[in-house]
Amino acid sequence: MFCWCSCQRANTSDALSVPWNMAGCCASLHVLWKYRNYIIIVLTPLLLLPLPLLIPTPAGKCGFAIILMALFWCTECIPLAVTALLPVILFPMLQIMESDEVCIQYLKDSNMLFFGGLVVAIAVEQWNLHKRIALQVLLVVGVKPSLLMVGFMSTTAFLSMWISNSAATAMMLPISKAVLDQLSDTEATAEEKEWEMMAVNDGDENPAFQMEDEKTDFDSALDVQENGFSKDAAKHENSQELRDCREDDAYCCAKRAEAEQRRVQREQKYSRLSKGMSLGICYSASIGGTATLTGTTPNVILKGQIDELFPNNGGIINYASWFGFSFPNMILTLVLSWLWLQCLFVGFNFKESFGCCSKRSDRKEDYQVIKDEHKKLGRMSFAEACVLLIFTLLVLLWFTRDPGFIPGWATVLFNQHKKYVTDGTVAILMSSLFFCIPSSLPSCLCRSSNGDSVEAPPPLLSWSIVHQKLPWNTLLLLGGGFALAHGSEKSGLSAWLGDTLIPLQNIPPFAISILLCLLVALFTECSSNTATTTLFLPILASMAVAIKIHPMYVMIPCTFASNLAFMLPVATPPNAIAFSFGNLKVMDMVKAGSMLNIIGVLTINLAINTWGVAMFDLDTFPEWANVTVKP
Repeated sequence: MFCWCSCQRANTSDALSVPWNMAGCCASLHVLWKYRNYIIIVLTPLLLLPLPLLIPTPAGKCGFAIILMALFWCTECIPLAVTALLPVILFPMLQIMESDEVCIQYLKDSNMLFFGGLVVAIAVEQWNLHKRIALQVLLVVGVKPSLLMVGFMSTTAFLSMWISNSAATAMMLPISKAVLDQLSDTEATAEEKEWEMMAVNDGDENPAFQMEDEKTDFDSALDVQENGFSKDAAKHENSQELRDCREDDAYCCAKRAEAEQRRVQREQKYSRLSKGMSLGICYSASIGGTATLTGTTPNVILKGQIDELFPNNGGIINYASWFGFSFPNMILTLVLSWLWLQCLFVGFNFKESFGCCSKRSDRKEDYQVIKDEHKKLGRMSFAEACVLLIFTLLVLLWFTRDPGFIPGWATVLFNQHKKYVTDGTVAILMSSLFFCIPSSLPSCLCRSSNGDSVEAPPPLLSWSIVHQKLPWNTLLLLGGGFALAHGSEKSGLSAWLGDTLIPLQNIPPFAISILLCLLVALFTECSSNTATTTLFLPILASMAVAIKIHPMYVMIPCTFASNLAFMLPVATPPNAIAFSFGNLKVMDMVKAGSMLNIIGVLTINLAINTWGVAMFDLDTFPEWANVTVKP
């Protein structure tokens, strides 16, 4: 008996200890997850330490630094900008480069180009010029539902060419929501009017009142019966009235069911349209940024890496050449993306979308929403006009500095013998004007409250605003990428990678480009596009030199692919903004974004193999790419 009781107690204690052990494990895992960043910071260098110890060459030490930075960038255990500063610490300590040589990589011409472009974008946002442009475009496009997504996507793509993708997305989403809400309300009102007209045409002014009339007639029939009429006639009449009441009741129920069904269908339609609109806006922001050199950070990184790794390239990438190549590709990708989102969330009717039908009268209320928003901005102020003028001059100077087919103004005036003036020079020149031009016309009537002195108007931009809105971390990321590229070249790691990748000569170049684009597009879904481009471009350049293909044949498509982060809310800031704003689910973004990734990879490879070959002579291996890297 004692043994049996002891066994029972042991079994009971074991049964109770299982949940207790599982709870303890869950609590331990929870604590480890909370401290995961600190664990990664400590363990990652320790696990990678055998690499520089077993391969004590500059290439092995540089590989240790690059792998460490790649893991820190992917896990974001420390801020991305802080990871970008690691070459300042690691390269001198590992005796790869001197500190002065490392630090000078963090402020190059590409950084100045990016800085000037950001200052211009801040000025445009500061004076609401981007909102005026967006509303003006929507007033031209109109609010026809079949083409509404075209208007918002094209407007967002155009804005993201000049301002940040996040700012364009955050500005366009509330406008689209207001328009869609008005469209839904207008359609609901139209359905109510249609219901009333059908009731009048059928002779049924109001089913509820009709039932009241029938009830009154039925009561009258009972009174007649009580006054001495034939009971059989009254009974027959009463049964007829009851049948009529039942028919009217069934008619009302059918009408109510039909109205409820139409309401549900309308809500579902506008829910799908809202999802498609939110995704279209955030996707077009990422697509539009690829059209200009300063539209997104990977474009600037590509220019900087090309100039760093191949200094004798002759300025093959500048603002004009990049726009000439990427703008048609952006248009093609945007159109195909619109077709996919239209079919997925709205449905595609060719006659309705492109038919020359007259505008419905009930669209006036929807159109009025945009007109009211535009009216709130008032007339264009002096400051807006100045910002628009400087912005226009900047774009013109960028396009005409070195257009390629004719000598540009910089070549004629300054760059006869050396490349003195670059796109970065123009960007800094025009962005400096925002701090020199007053925000309103000077007037002697602008006196202070005491009337003693004249108050000068403030400039178009103040440094406090720039300091607050400028993404300084992005500038450090650019510098970190240039330091990594220079370190790979100086240490001989680039040459070693090139020799390792020589067997890829047996694969057709177009297949290499497609496979690399798919790899980069998948990698950028879980990593910053800036970090992805920074890590991949030096490796791609080494591979291109080793297998004797034009470096830009693989570097340009992979730069575009780094912007194809469409599948996850955390992939890009525009995705996160759209996901938090609308009624989106993760599967909605995965379903739409996976196809857009494929579309983007196919369009960029089509572009690089057609007009890209003609523009950059990509079918030949250039002399400037035939570099020898010494360890």
